[in-house]
Amino acid sequence: MGVVTTITLTEAQKLFPNFSLRKLIPTSDGVMDTTYLLDNYVLKHYERDIEKKIVEDSKLLHHLNRNGLNTPLHLASSQGWHLYSRLRGSRLTTTHYFHIQAVARFLAKFHTLTAKHHLQTPFLDGYELTEILKQTKETHYFYYKKLQELQNFHQQKDGFIHGDIFKDNTLFDGEKLGVFDFIDGGVGAFSFDIAVALMAFNPHQKSSLLQLFLNTYNQRAPRKIKIKELQKEIKNAAKLYALLRIQKYKNPKKAKELANLW
Repeated sequence: MGVVTTITLTEAQKLFPNFSLRKLIPTSDGVMDTTYLLDNYVLKHYERDIEKKIVEDSKLLHHLNRNGLNTPLHLASSQGWHLYSRLRGSRLTTTHYFHIQAVARFLAKFHTLTAKHHLQTPFLDGYELTEILKQTKETHYFYYKKLQELQNFHQQKDGFIHGDIFKDNTLFDGEKLGVFDFIDGGVGAFSFDIAVALMAFNPHQKSSLLQLFLNTYNQRAPRKIKIKELQKEIKNAAKLYALLRIQKYKNPKKAKELANLW
């Protein structure tokens, strides 16, 4: 989230006259796409050519919402701006056992609903890994040597995955989990989706929390995930996001936060 393309409240109200828009608040986290918060809505402007993905994303969100998952809805589009419903809740500062179970239940149901979504773009196609590795080789050779095996990274196609369930894409309203920003998801491995979430919600990889997650997830999921498969994917996910952080921030500082998971 963040703001690249600016808009005033009056301009937004003209674009979406059928909605009551008040208190347009710019966000400050991230710079990929423009995001404003309103009382009951989220206003977005995508700073890249992803019109097809926006249509697919809208259908997916309605499918998930209809089936009981706490996800936003795409409400309307106008002149490149997109209005979504706003989830209630706050970001976690401290993770408890019930939060781990809530994430596990969400992902189990999400994966059950998306297990047959194989016609969409593969998740890894959204990242030009070969080019990013080339740039990293020129600027941060030490990390290139650590991460170069990503050029051979492939995922099995279990179904549609979010792929980015870090804490800044989730909200908790009590024990109720809400997840947003599915736009960069794609077809991939369910174990990778889990790995990313556990990097965020169990950063020290406590074995008790890993097992609690899997016990909860496997009761409801379309296929059971084994601990060895998950541990392998945690390493893959940590390397991928370390590389993406180096590309985004132009230095390895934030990549180091994931180094203990490689």
